[in-house]
Amino acid sequence: MSSNEKDTHSHILQTTWELLESNPGRSLSMSQIARASGLSRQALYLHFDSRTELLIATTRYVDDVKELDKRLQKLQSAKTGEEMLKVCVEVWGNYIPEIYSVSKALLMTKENDEAAAAAWTDIMACLTDVCTQIINTLKKEKKLSSHWKPKDATDFFQTMISIQNWEELTSGCGWSQKKYISHITAVLIAGLVAR
Repeated sequence: MSSNEKDTHSHILQTTWELLESNPGRSLSMSQIARASGLSRQALYLHFDSRTELLIATTRYVDDVKELDKRLQKLQSAKTGEEMLKVCVEVWGNYIPEIYSVSKALLMTKENDEAAAAAWTDIMACLTDVCTQIINTLKKEKKLSSHWKPKDATDFFQTMISIQNWEELTSGCGWSQKKYISHITAVLIAGLVAR
């Protein structure tokens, strides 16, 4: 890909990100994205074969811009599963407000929009992988509470730190970020970690 193609590619992703944030709950067409990007639909399709591919690429672009991989490196320095759990809640809990508008836009349209649903699934796959890694570490250390099967524990963990729960507790109940992270961490440790 030439320098100009890379610039155009990034411009399309940035434009799609901005459109998602400014139009929550509304599906975006390739025509709208092309128009906002200053391109023809045909030119847009030269970069992305489908709207699904574009939306998935946009969520990955947001993660790259926000340096999610760098943030997740903190997990590697954690020495125990419990430490990993604490780091995960802190990193993810502080990341949610930064991606909230894009996530909300996908959440609001995913039931009726295959492309949005695919992008949402892609976002959640990363979170599932991290939660699974932490639960498996706790199990290996014999620190996972005995009443949990690893799959159920992963489901519980991921649900507790879901964007929907964060939204309800911060926007709906008025919790601060600090309170959210502190309380969710305490609940997860009490519920998942054997004492």
